[in-house]
Amino acid sequence: MAEPEPQLLLAVGLIEKDTNGDALWVWCYPSVTAELRSLLLRKCCLTDENKLLHTFVFGQYKRLWFYITTVEVQDSPALKKVTHFSIVLTAKDFNPEKYAAFTRILCRIYLKHGSPVKMMESYIAVLTKGICQSEENGSFLSKDFDARKAYLAGSIKDVVSQFGMETVILYTALMLKKRIVVYHPRIEAIQEFTRTLPALVWHRQDWSILHSYVHLNEEEVEALKTCTGYIAGFTDSEVNSRPDLYDVYVNLADSEITVSPVVKEAMTMGKLHKEIGQLIVQSAEDPDKSDSQVIKDISLKTKEILATLASLTEASNGNEKPTLNSEALKQKRFPPATENFLFHLAAAEQLLKI
Repeated sequence: MAEPEPQLLLAVGLIEKDTNGDALWVWCYPSVTAELRSLLLRKCCLTDENKLLHTFVFGQYKRLWFYITTVEVQDSPALKKVTHFSIVLTAKDFNPEKYAAFTRILCRIYLKHGSPVKMMESYIAVLTKGICQSEENGSFLSKDFDARKAYLAGSIKDVVSQFGMETVILYTALMLKKRIVVYHPRIEAIQEFTRTLPALVWHRQDWSILHSYVHLNEEEVEALKTCTGYIAGFTDSEVNSRPDLYDVYVNLADSEITVSPVVKEAMTMGKLHKEIGQLIVQSAEDPDKSDSQVIKDISLKTKEILATLASLTEASNGNEKPTLNSEALKQKRFPPATENFLFHLAAAEQLLKI
């Protein structure tokens, strides 16, 4: 029997757009808060004026992941008064491929039956058994979708082919747990790009820093500001004039990266950064290397840097976490930019004495 997954799936919801052009929450199970409902209405594209249909979007809000598949209703006798609908899943884990596959099945069920009851049956089957099967709507098995696969699904080679040596700015910002904002008018482009970036710091395997779809809405902005370092995606170009939200600003549409004056000192580039940048570019440009091999190459370099940092730490007594010995760092006589980077990296890794 498949493994149950009660710990990951949180809720399923349904938003409909009717022939009058109104988009409304129709149903959810077991429950979705009012705050989250208004957020998901904003994300689902059915309330947009521009009429652009985004078939699948995902993002994170206050440590909760949301996945939304939207379809246009054509020739469905069961849904005569509905023009479009969105199926929403909320979950505790980052796994776009898994939840895209499951929402597609739920969409087919709803198109056929026009009632949430059948969808709820499939949802409960996945919740309790990790599987739902039907000949006509396709089958879904949770354990086919490994978290690691989701981490590796983006293309690091695409990132490097767009930004070249400047990729090292993104690497440095991520290593130092800085705030990265990415702008592009197309949500699909943002999602593809931003989901790949945490792989640059593979040793952490932390995708909780990813907020791939954020609106310049007060609640969302305030929630984002409570996070220390993050990667946040926006489709609104106004975000450029919100320097309070970023240390590094990526204009994906124009392939431009801007470092905020606030972090210029911490982000000073030197010989070490040039080495890392060259390694990233050489590895990514090698046609024989897969994306996961490129990630491995970068990760090995990161391990080297972390080992150097670890050799400069000491524990003042047996129980304490080791902290950076500033004298030992100075005695190494590293180039100023390298010493500066190691110092700020120690701060990011919580290796500084408070």
